[in-house]
Amino acid sequence: MGGLLTPLDAVALAVFFACWAGYTAVVDRVPRIQRRSVIAAMDEHRRRWMIALLDRENRISDTAIIGNLMQSTGFLANTSIFILAGLVALLGSPDLGRRVLAALPFTDAPVSDIAWEMRIALLVLIFVRAFFELTWALRQFNYCSIVIGGIGLGPSFTPQAEMAAKVANRAARHFNTGLRAYYFGLAALAWIIHPVALILASLLVLRELHRREFRSVVRDALADG
Repeated sequence: MGGLLTPLDAVALAVFFACWAGYTAVVDRVPRIQRRSVIAAMDEHRRRWMIALLDRENRISDTAIIGNLMQSTGFLANTSIFILAGLVALLGSPDLGRRVLAALPFTDAPVSDIAWEMRIALLVLIFVRAFFELTWALRQFNYCSIVIGGIGLGPSFTPQAEMAAKVANRAARHFNTGLRAYYFGLAALAWIIHPVALILASLLVLRELHRREFRSVVRDALADG
């Protein structure tokens, strides 16, 4: 590949962004579809959790749950930083990266430094987005823990419980967005191998996301509950 983008590269990028942006727009912004997702089902369970707080004086288990959510979110946020560090290192040594890639069969290694850097830059942008989404989710889980600390006993504190549920649900949605970036980051990694690999990986990620969020056994169990 002597130029920046071949026609096949342009098609592959168009498919990639159409899969990611299109899926996000439909699932997150179309209420009729959103209500059928596993995320929507979990929204209701988190609301029930916060309402159940009103009858519990001992809330050690609740704080442990929040701590577990924050720990898993923080782990992914930290991991995105390590990934970004590795990607920046690849930007600084394009020749080494291309030599390793050229040893693999069925690859279309970029010839120019700019073509290589474009592939790595795409991954950098994806994981920067993942980092921001995950750290924002982490902060919202932290806010939720503080709100929980101010919820008293009895039905008079129902508005505060509803507020805590809304904060927890927003945190979960941003966590899901960050996790979705990881999925599409893996798809974007395939562009380094070949543009066709990027197309296939994007469609595979799209299929897996749809299956897990709308057609999984877990989703059916949560919706029935």
